[in-house]
Amino acid sequence: MNEYFDTRETCAPEERETELFASFPAFLSDVMQRIPGWQKRLAEIDVDTINSREALAKIPVMRKPELMEAQAAKPPFGDFVDQSLLAGTRVFMSPGPVWEPQAPGADPWLAARALHAAGIRSGDVVLCSIGYTLTPGGAILDEGLRALGATVFPAGVGNTEVQAEAIETLRAKAYVGTPDFLQAILDKAKETGKDVSSLDTALVSGGALFPSMRKAYEDQGIRVSQSYATADIGSIAHETWHGDQLCEGMICNEDLIVEIVRPGTDDPVADGEVGEIVVTSFNKAYPLVRFGTGDMSAVMSEPSPCGRTNLRIKGWMGRADQRTKIKGMFVDPKQISQIVKSVGGVEQARLVVSREDQKDVMTLQVIGENINDDDLKAQFANITKLRGETQLVDSLPNDGKVIDDQRDYSS
Repeated sequence: MNEYFDTRETCAPEERETELFASFPAFLSDVMQRIPGWQKRLAEIDVDTINSREALAKIPVMRKPELMEAQAAKPPFGDFVDQSLLAGTRVFMSPGPVWEPQAPGADPWLAARALHAAGIRSGDVVLCSIGYTLTPGGAILDEGLRALGATVFPAGVGNTEVQAEAIETLRAKAYVGTPDFLQAILDKAKETGKDVSSLDTALVSGGALFPSMRKAYEDQGIRVSQSYATADIGSIAHETWHGDQLCEGMICNEDLIVEIVRPGTDDPVADGEVGEIVVTSFNKAYPLVRFGTGDMSAVMSEPSPCGRTNLRIKGWMGRADQRTKIKGMFVDPKQISQIVKSVGGVEQARLVVSREDQKDVMTLQVIGENINDDDLKAQFANITKLRGETQLVDSLPNDGKVIDDQRDYSS
């Protein structure tokens, strides 16, 4: 089995940097010529001088709220997409809303490299158990799997009994999807007597893989790896293995420039300092230059034992804002504000996120009078696209939090 996806993964770091930035000025010039949004945004930048990370830092970081405003002002993409390249592809809508196009060609979200690092190979049968509609999660992994040569069962979410049957019948080797849904399938297989022993590999994304959850899967004979991905960029970084030993942190994708900046600024931080993950992609149809993900991490300066030499980050370390991923979906403070405005009698609300029985639990705490709880629950589900509990309280902490993430990521 070839351990590495290609030779780029083990090249000298300085060789990689030279290759990335050698054509970068020409890339920026081309983007400005084709895409009006970038032409306007980079108008004050001498793109011919952007040939290093230090020079790249001169370009302001674009954060998701700014992109959302641009898209709202000029739907659907805010002039930041070359729509002439989208024929025969797909368009998705993530919560916010944020409109995201699929670029043409194989593996447009760069997922194949993470899937390979997890142990998935050409010819493997893989259960893709993540949403295929509205948001691009299923398509991201599906396209990467097929580019890798794997055979995909497009399971989506739900129907755990059918998914267990598919594993048994197809002798599926691997699962890709959110971390906690895999256990739901395994529980259903046990309940119905399905043989899912062929399943020994998983790549999970869209939620936190808690250490106890990873250990539980290992005890059931399944080696689980994580990929850090976003709907805008695709696969940004992924876990790797050195033999049977999981390597600390995540290796960044070869086809991206990843930086860590001080939250709320454009300034890169020193290695080891926690900051916001900022990514530059070379997606021809949907390029993103210094795009702030809102996620936090830190650079690990030591080389990885796996032999890959690209930038290594500590993985996901929380949010730079209060936008929070729950059950694979982001919930934004703006959505909580929408609930307050849409339900009579609600004066203030706060979403508390916790864990119970290895599952995310949401409780919407509200202050108000004469609140119709059925209406509140309906609007909660309608606006966030998720279900949770509601609780009437007398007061809420005066700490500025609209979303209070109480999940313990250390256990």
